[in-house]
Amino acid sequence: MPKLKIFLKNLGPGLLFASMAIGTSHLVLSTKAGAQYGWVMVIPIILANLLKYPFFEFGIRYTNVTGRSLIEGYRRRGKGWLWLYAFITLMTTFTILAALYVVTAGLFINLFDLPDLSVATVALGLFLFISAILIIGRYKFLEDSLKVVVSILFIALLITTVLVIFKGQVSPVPNFEREPIFNDVGILFLIGLIGWMPTAVEASSWISLWSLAKYKLSGNKPSLKEALQEFNSGYLMTALLAIFFLIIGWMTLYGTNTELSGNAVTFADQVVQLFTTHIGNWAYIFIAVSAFATMFSTCMTAHDAISRVSLDIIGYLTPENKDFSRRRHYAAGVIVLALVNFVVVTVFSANMGILVSLATFISFVLAPVVGYMNLKNVMSHDLPREFWPKKWLQGLTFAGIIFLTLFALYYCWIELS
Repeated sequence: MPKLKIFLKNLGPGLLFASMAIGTSHLVLSTKAGAQYGWVMVIPIILANLLKYPFFEFGIRYTNVTGRSLIEGYRRRGKGWLWLYAFITLMTTFTILAALYVVTAGLFINLFDLPDLSVATVALGLFLFISAILIIGRYKFLEDSLKVVVSILFIALLITTVLVIFKGQVSPVPNFEREPIFNDVGILFLIGLIGWMPTAVEASSWISLWSLAKYKLSGNKPSLKEALQEFNSGYLMTALLAIFFLIIGWMTLYGTNTELSGNAVTFADQVVQLFTTHIGNWAYIFIAVSAFATMFSTCMTAHDAISRVSLDIIGYLTPENKDFSRRRHYAAGVIVLALVNFVVVTVFSANMGILVSLATFISFVLAPVVGYMNLKNVMSHDLPREFWPKKWLQGLTFAGIIFLTLFALYYCWIELS
């Protein structure tokens, strides 16, 4: 019991990571993976979660030991490192948030049966509502609310997965043939799946900043072992939920030749209907609310994190500005991100497919770079050598960097050939 109390007290960054990660990569990509390619796609999902693990773990390790964010670590390695990460953040900020809000808006329209509303209008309402929540509640509200939301989501999706398995796999259409994985279309899908599974690698700095916020809120910093235990629980949850969504897509759609739409509203309807058709109409509200809550919590955590990261980068790039306060400018950062991403949503005409493809491509190509930057941080003189990652973790890091680099090079070869 004492260990459980310590764990619950330290609950925070890992929980927020789980909430943020259980979004488009799970609801959209994992479901599509199972629907189009079947159970075999569990292999790249497990590989992605395993090979990316060190990149995120280093965000907890560096901040817990040094009391600094990963972004400050980049600055200490050299200003060029910070500028590079600023560029990566700029490129991903206006695609990831927009994609998340588009999917969430589609689910909202479906849940409340509001076909006359446009995705852009609902997205604007979500931007305003979530911005208000973040500005008023900040980190404490995020942590407190997500303890409830993520717990309910995990239980709900576990029950749904069990029901789907109990119901049995849908009968395939006559002469069904599985789509090939290792052609150009299959490889591009794999790149998107791995690129955003469990989430973008640059989100490692998000965990770092959430850890700092947690330590400041609680007035107590846990040991590295305790901090990693809390993070590992959240990371394991994201991996399990990805497999749940894969199973649901596989059991309910694989073999039916159903094509999942790139339009947010149509896709939202397909996701909810594939559950209810297989389980029963009685499950509609249960499933629709779970799916919407999944995306809503992801939007909230990603919006908060990107605001914090942007302000941290600005602060370290303009050290001469003594009046700049990350805390004081937090509200402005949240509002600016909402406005800019609403413009992105409007320009892309709420086409979820384009937004998700762009966001996943950028995250995938730049993942090895961010992974290497994180490794340099945790193996620098900022940390005593006893806190450096073990040899096996270093080896796993290099394996992940090589794996992601080869995939990125192959993608570029496909595009240029």
